[in-house]
Amino acid sequence: MRASQRARGEDVALVDALLSADERRRSSGSRFDQLRAEQKTLGKRIPKATGDEKAELLRQASELAAAVKAADADQNEAAEEAQRLLLQLGNIVHPDVPVGGEEDFTVLETIGTPRDFAAEGFEPKDHLELGQLLGAIDVERAAKVSGSRFYYLTGVGALLELALVNAAIAQATEAGFTPMLTPALVKPRAMEGTGFLGQAAENVYHLEKDDFYLVGTSEVPLAAYHMDEIVDVDRLPLRYAGFSPCYRREAGTYGKDTRGIFRVHQFDKVEMFSFVAPEESEAEHARLLEWEKQWLSALGLPFQVIDVASGDLGASASRKYDCEAWIPTQGRYRELTSASNCNEFQARRLAVRLRDERGTRPLATLNGTLCAVPRTIVALLENHQMADGSVWVPEVLRPYLGGRTKLEPIKSGLESVSKPATK
Repeated sequence: MRASQRARGEDVALVDALLSADERRRSSGSRFDQLRAEQKTLGKRIPKATGDEKAELLRQASELAAAVKAADADQNEAAEEAQRLLLQLGNIVHPDVPVGGEEDFTVLETIGTPRDFAAEGFEPKDHLELGQLLGAIDVERAAKVSGSRFYYLTGVGALLELALVNAAIAQATEAGFTPMLTPALVKPRAMEGTGFLGQAAENVYHLEKDDFYLVGTSEVPLAAYHMDEIVDVDRLPLRYAGFSPCYRREAGTYGKDTRGIFRVHQFDKVEMFSFVAPEESEAEHARLLEWEKQWLSALGLPFQVIDVASGDLGASASRKYDCEAWIPTQGRYRELTSASNCNEFQARRLAVRLRDERGTRPLATLNGTLCAVPRTIVALLENHQMADGSVWVPEVLRPYLGGRTKLEPIKSGLESVSKPATK
């Protein structure tokens, strides 16, 4: 755990503080048990005693009762302190994770080749300009209504989101995932149990009056779906594909990705989530990554797969793979999907256990983004644009877009719901 804290760039002394608090919890618990045993023994003697002996025993009983009460308070205080410190610790980093910060990832593979727009004879437009030409994205009116980092998807932009969501859910369902529409508001235990009230708390919206949290990913309600349950091992793996709105404060990102819809406060997402036996978690992690690669390849996007460095992992992840799509106008790869192995970290906090021949024990949870809608739209528009501002539609989306093979620029207003292209 100390090595893991160092790899994350977190406070190593927290481990020692936790060990000390746990020792206090154990010793105060032993003291409480000892005093309770003495109290019970004394209680059996009192009814048989008489006179001065009984008076003395009653005096001792009174002192013991006070001591037991104090020991119980000490035990509870020590347990609360140990639990408070425990919740500050992130998951143990997988030994194969590259050590370092945000830029110290390892590229595992590169799939597809970015287009050479210069060879095609035109300068690529960014997603916002394309979205405005298509009548698909409106950030100006969104800023008027909600402020910066909000957007409207209009006309064919709204249809494109629905197409992406339906195609993603279709792929997940075919792979054996159960489709889920999840709550966007959760109780504190669900948010804390998944690890989002530690280092990530600054990016979480909290409704103080009702003590609800707005989720930043359907991972939270999916992880808590089996909270306080025991799952028979023959039911595993349990796989869910959740669709939900997501809310993020984007604290600490002032000045980053302020143009367009790449980094926003509210967006929709399709998320894969798996409950498996701990010994199956690494194999499931590889499967989640393959499903993400299948999705991005079906969309015709050039992308790379990275092994995220230790200092850039979320608190709950032991290891995380990101798929980063090429964004032509930025000239670099940007994160589109991620797949995280959380081992038993979330299951322990949420009391989700499996039952097998060994008894009951925590299972493992994993999550993988299949489609974060705005970023996927960014990548689609920029990579599949034509010189005239039209955008080619990948075959996987055409059944959900009325057979369109491309999205056409509009003349004005919101006239973006055009007729399907003729074949």
